[in-house]
Amino acid sequence: MQHERRNISMFMDFYEMTMAHGYYRKQANTDRVAFDVFFRRNPDKGGFAIFGGLEQIVEYILNLHFDECDIAYFREQGIFSEEFLSYLKDFSFTGDVYAFPEGSIIYPNEPVITVVAPLIDAQIIETAVLAMMNHESLIATKANRIVRAADRRIVSDFGARRAHNVDAAVYGARAAYIGGVHSTATVLAGQQFGIPVSGTMAHSWVMYYDSEYEAFKAYAELYPDNAIFLVDTYDVLNSGVPNAIRVAKDVLEPMGHRLKGIRLDSGDLAYLAKQARRILDDAGLTDCKIVASNSLDEYTITSLLSQDGPIDMFGVGERLITSKSDPVFGAVYKIVGIEKNGRWEPRIKVSESVEKITNPGLKKVYRVYNEQGRAIAELLTLPEEVPNTEKPYRYIDPEQPWRELYFEHCTFKEMQQLVIKDGKLLIDLPSLTEIRAYVQKQLHDEIWQEEQRFENPHRHYLDMSPDYYHMKMDLLNRIGRKK
Repeated sequence: MQHERRNISMFMDFYEMTMAHGYYRKQANTDRVAFDVFFRRNPDKGGFAIFGGLEQIVEYILNLHFDECDIAYFREQGIFSEEFLSYLKDFSFTGDVYAFPEGSIIYPNEPVITVVAPLIDAQIIETAVLAMMNHESLIATKANRIVRAADRRIVSDFGARRAHNVDAAVYGARAAYIGGVHSTATVLAGQQFGIPVSGTMAHSWVMYYDSEYEAFKAYAELYPDNAIFLVDTYDVLNSGVPNAIRVAKDVLEPMGHRLKGIRLDSGDLAYLAKQARRILDDAGLTDCKIVASNSLDEYTITSLLSQDGPIDMFGVGERLITSKSDPVFGAVYKIVGIEKNGRWEPRIKVSESVEKITNPGLKKVYRVYNEQGRAIAELLTLPEEVPNTEKPYRYIDPEQPWRELYFEHCTFKEMQQLVIKDGKLLIDLPSLTEIRAYVQKQLHDEIWQEEQRFENPHRHYLDMSPDYYHMKMDLLNRIGRKK
């Protein structure tokens, strides 16, 4: 092995270090800058996304450092000055980080995270911040879609062996739990994050024994309180379910236990579940649950339930842990302002693609609620603005700026909070259970059901205060005149 240990601080694109070196040599690192982290579209054409990964981002930033072997590696590249390498030896992040609370429902083009820091500090965290937010937000969002499709039935994460690597499996399980799954089969995730773990038997257990009956019997004797039998190794209806019933009668009931469940992992799941349910009920096992797995997602689960498939629990693997239907979250990290002589100057990225033009400058993000407490829009304002709720509040829809629009009888909640100040953690981060509960509360109390549809969800608008909108337009006009 070339290196025996891994410093996560080295997780960056190389250009971040070449730019940092350039800023150092040009003595530009005294400038403070602001970067926004935002995404441009919801996965799977959904109505919203769920913010995940903040805890890992904070941990990364607070522990950012470079060891002697890291410095030696940079020296080997032959392009960095010794003065810069000496600077890296004592480097730590000294900036500020503003962010939505983890677990927040989030929408395209709003700054979920804002980094305000010296130029080098802000630049070298880019890749890590994006990777952590992109991955966990993607999986949390996908998991929540699957959980909603299951309609209050239990969903467990079975995805580790199909994940892209160990970290993807472990942090994917964390994100899936935020999104609402009930448990994970990934032991390391259970140990590391306190997620409930679940799991019973594999086909290999059944195939090891001389008969399916013996396999079920041995398992029941070992785990009488958690007897869930995998019944599709040979023949679900003619072998698997009958043998499960035999063991329930011969082994479990004499011990004072009941057959907890059977699992279907292949075939026509809706048909097999219906037939298995009938056979189990006829045998007096009406309390025996049916678990389904095998390449499930929100669409297959919706289909199974629309066919009245009597399935009580779902084990979801590859399509959850990889978000197979839409595997890229697409958050970006864009500079929006530079502090010069104590004043902030906005910066904007202009593109031939209108949707890629950024929202410049320091700003506040408010969530707007109607009288019933439902979130109806997001509002961007200048940082010093506080919306006046005593009268109708005029705002601008940037896609229809000519319209005269007002929020009436509404309340405004500022979404970003200061998480890190001068490189120090400022708040107590919530537990994973609290993050998960926060997601559920928002979806139940605040987010329209119309936004939660899988097909053609209601659009959640991103509006602007008049002052913020005019600042953006003035900046675009100035850039246009320079061409």
